[in-house]
Amino acid sequence: MDAVINLPTRTPCHWLGIDSNVTKRLAIRFPSSRTKCCFHPDNMEIKRHTTKKNVLNNSSGRNRILAMASKKDPNSQQNSLSPAETVDQYFASINGKDLAQLDECISEDACFEDYAFTKPFQGKKEVMRFLQQLTECMGRNVKFRVKHIYEGDDLTAAANWHMEWKEKQIPFTRGCTFFKLRKLGVNLIIWRAEVLIESPIKPGRIVLTLLKNVTSTFDKFPNLAEWFLRSPHVILTWILKVYNIFIASWLHPLLDGYIKLWSFFVRLLSSAITLVFFISKTFFK
Repeated sequence: MDAVINLPTRTPCHWLGIDSNVTKRLAIRFPSSRTKCCFHPDNMEIKRHTTKKNVLNNSSGRNRILAMASKKDPNSQQNSLSPAETVDQYFASINGKDLAQLDECISEDACFEDYAFTKPFQGKKEVMRFLQQLTECMGRNVKFRVKHIYEGDDLTAAANWHMEWKEKQIPFTRGCTFFKLRKLGVNLIIWRAEVLIESPIKPGRIVLTLLKNVTSTFDKFPNLAEWFLRSPHVILTWILKVYNIFIASWLHPLLDGYIKLWSFFVRLLSSAITLVFFISKTFFK
């Protein structure tokens, strides 16, 4: 027996491609229990529920907790992967740099929206190009360590993760990815994804001060606020034009020279360390 907690909520969910009822039910597995209790303030109910054993191939890390939805599709094929297992396979393919397996996980009209980029990746071709670049940038020792996978209704799932180098966590790499899947025959493929990544900049109270100033400006000039909220890209386009005309012409060469200078110092330091190791092995055996 597994105990399942149903967490009902009416909070709307507006992220791309994911139906709003994904937040209506979240079921988390716990060890066997016969207790039934009601929490009246939050209308939470703990009840007995029989489900299959939540064991997945832990290819991306230890101490994985899999949170499965309490509702299962009775029409699903027995041999097909669940949304959580499909997400697990997706991260395992990235860690293993298995582009062929990744290609099978992605829908032809997929849309990946990573908020570290200005535009989403539209279509399987763009998504696969991005994933290929990601696997190349990760090198041989960087892996995704998935901590939890949550499975919701209507073929949705979410995973929170961080990145590790040789099983050591890399700072500022925590993130969360929301998935919307669809059926292709008896299999599930990833149709939509939204990626939220931890920011290395921690402004703290500055955010609250900035929010207060922005909301005060909106309240004083409601017409301007409505125009801005309807078309924020107009201001961004204007800023980019000013940047390209007045700043990019001298900033890009400066940054390019700075990067080349640091690359030279890195190569020089690497050569010096290699030389020191060679001398130590030769004369201090």
